[in-house]
Amino acid sequence: MSKPFLLVAFSLLGVASSCQRKPNLVPTSESNNWKNSAFENVMIDSSTSSLWTGPCEPSIAISPKNPQQIVAGAVLDQVYRSNDGGKTWSKKTLTSTYGVFGDPSIIADPKGNFYYAHLSDPTGKEWSSPELLDRIVIQKSADGGTSWNGGSFTGMHHPKDQDKQWLGIDPRNNQLYASWTEFDLYESKKNSDKSRILFSTSTNDGATWSDAKAISQLEGDCLDDDNTTEGAVPAVGPNGELYVAWAYQEKIFFDRSLDGGKTWLDQDIVAATQPGGWTFDVPGIFRANGLPITATDLSNGPNRGAIYINWSDQRNGENDTDIWLAKSTDGGKNWSKPIRVNDDEKGKQQFFSWLAVDPVNGYLYVVFYDRRAYDDERTDVYLAVSKDGGLSFENKKISASPFKPGKGVFFGDYNHISAYNGVVRPIWTRCTDGHLSIWTALINVK
Repeated sequence: MSKPFLLVAFSLLGVASSCQRKPNLVPTSESNNWKNSAFENVMIDSSTSSLWTGPCEPSIAISPKNPQQIVAGAVLDQVYRSNDGGKTWSKKTLTSTYGVFGDPSIIADPKGNFYYAHLSDPTGKEWSSPELLDRIVIQKSADGGTSWNGGSFTGMHHPKDQDKQWLGIDPRNNQLYASWTEFDLYESKKNSDKSRILFSTSTNDGATWSDAKAISQLEGDCLDDDNTTEGAVPAVGPNGELYVAWAYQEKIFFDRSLDGGKTWLDQDIVAATQPGGWTFDVPGIFRANGLPITATDLSNGPNRGAIYINWSDQRNGENDTDIWLAKSTDGGKNWSKPIRVNDDEKGKQQFFSWLAVDPVNGYLYVVFYDRRAYDDERTDVYLAVSKDGGLSFENKKISASPFKPGKGVFFGDYNHISAYNGVVRPIWTRCTDGHLSIWTALINVK
């Protein structure tokens, strides 16, 4: 939900001093080989005139047809494209008759098309409009992000609010999936107002979408907090199996469909516990969460068909947020004990993680913020890679220099990562002198 992005401006008079000043933004190395200890950092976009708004909540996708072609997006309505593997970027503002209101989610299909899902603002009046968040909008680009159609939509149940959508795709037939949270009324304190996980599919490259259906067995509240159902990221298995997990009441729930989303489990499976819940405090962060990310292994390797869920929580204490992974090899019926992804000593903060599984080699990549090297709020970006199906992870710092995010700056709710055939492109937000910027690192893993 992008509401804090708009409201935080009224309390930021001292924001510049809360972000690290004069950081080293120069790449520490031109190399992008995983065997080396440094990676070239590329700034995609930055705010210039404002100390309280700027690009955040980035999403990124590599084209399977041409991995040199990459598209990214950021709050509220920015879209970026690269034709050289992420070395250089162009920028434009995304427009739609339904409005563009943040929560960018980008995915690429095997034919080279890109899809950009986002929240709606059909009147352009933002929070003064009752139509805000009335649907999930999906726009398509057939030319590498140069141009976009006006978009289609799903989940229009006005006056209910639609939020936190993510996309998935079946590479066998190009069928698209979307899952998200529906609020009866966002931030309502009424016990009668509930939240639930919805799902929709498109069989014609996003031109139209099926009627949205609720797939969560239990409904949460509408407070956008631990007792709200959120974090639904769809993932597709090798034979078209469809998987979705989400967080609610200190647990991570899992559901699956084996017929393209027509039917789902009668009873959701608890894949893992999340002690303390999916919302928590991290020093220097406006707000933080550990919402789950679901991914599958589509490679022809030994872990083909495995399902992974990545999240973060504070089970080890408020000063020791950790990154976790659970794995299932039987279609989600049973799950491993949580595997700790960050490999540092206890007592440091790791947060805002995202998981990608390379569909060619089956390697797992988890990007996250990390404070293992400091006793203050300085923050690095790390990447953890597993080449053995999540049994072990190698952690490496991928950011060229640390930064301090600043408690008064809305820093977004997530980062992102995309991987294809050893080409790995994480994307993250950083803060410099009160200004937000979006970055990637040029990483190849062999």
